[in-house]
Amino acid sequence: MPFVNNNQRQGFESNSQVGSNFEQIAFEYFRKKENIILQKNYELKIGVEIKKIHKFDFGNENILVECKSHTWTNGNNVPSAKMSVWNEAMFYFNLVSKKYKKILFVLMDYSQKRHKTLVQYYIENYYQFIPKDVIFYEYFSKDGHCEIYNFEKWKNVV
Repeated sequence: MPFVNNNQRQGFESNSQVGSNFEQIAFEYFRKKENIILQKNYELKIGVEIKKIHKFDFGNENILVECKSHTWTNGNNVPSAKMSVWNEAMFYFNLVSKKYKKILFVLMDYSQKRHKTLVQYYIENYYQFIPKDVIFYEYFSKDGHCEIYNFEKWKNVV
């Protein structure tokens, strides 16, 4: 009997392919919609006590971007392990100088069961981990626009 990966996004060969495709969408979004040129795998030294190089998905001297194309599970349940990855991104953003604009660029995924998007769920349940200078760009793949949640907007979600 062949092995079936139930955690694989339908229609894609691998989860890394899903991530790479989404990163390309983000790269083009910032280039075309906001006229911002970003460098892929932007390296920055960060750390609590001792600093080490971390590669952000994108960045330049002013902006850092992490991309997440996670979705609700097939049963519309919370993808708990993926939320841990978002928390990790918040930790990295927290270690970065205030001079940077910090963006979590995420795929919009709506749960009929919960009547909210994954971004809304994350903000409601993990707000204590989110630095107030992080901006969520929730990307709508159907029309290519983003719903933007800055602190003033996302603090009202909680």
